[in-house]
Amino acid sequence: MWLKPSRERHKPYSRRGRSAAGVERMKYRLMDLLACPYDKAFPLELHVLEVRKYPERTVTYKRKPACELYCAFRGKRVEELQGDPGCDECIKYEVAEGVLRCPQCGRWYPIMDEIPIMLPDEMRKKEEDLNFLTRYKDKLPKEVVEEGKPWNLKEG
Repeated sequence: MWLKPSRERHKPYSRRGRSAAGVERMKYRLMDLLACPYDKAFPLELHVLEVRKYPERTVTYKRKPACELYCAFRGKRVEELQGDPGCDECIKYEVAEGVLRCPQCGRWYPIMDEIPIMLPDEMRKKEEDLNFLTRYKDKLPKEVVEEGKPWNLKEG
């Protein structure tokens, strides 16, 4: 997983926000850190297919918005936000299934079971990725399903 350059190093909310293997789960907040591993484009597009809510989760932020550059919960750059950005509500959600897409190079990365899979092309499993696309083809944009890299349903 590649991280965009940052003015300050972010610390994880807590161990509860990570998988057993220590992998960061897909919070909206993570979109403020992720950039394309190939061309470093930021922000990535987030296409949410399924969300899980954890109403008991709370965090105290030193400042709001908690994101530095991009708020995926609101789908806006931080400078475009007005009023309370909803950080207290945002932290309660995980993207369970979805896709991250680079608008610059067209590569897409699946989010499965709350974990973004941002592997280089040569380490990805084509059959697994195509099965994912087939399962969600009616819910994803054609830029992912028919034109996405490293593979898509049109090219097989």
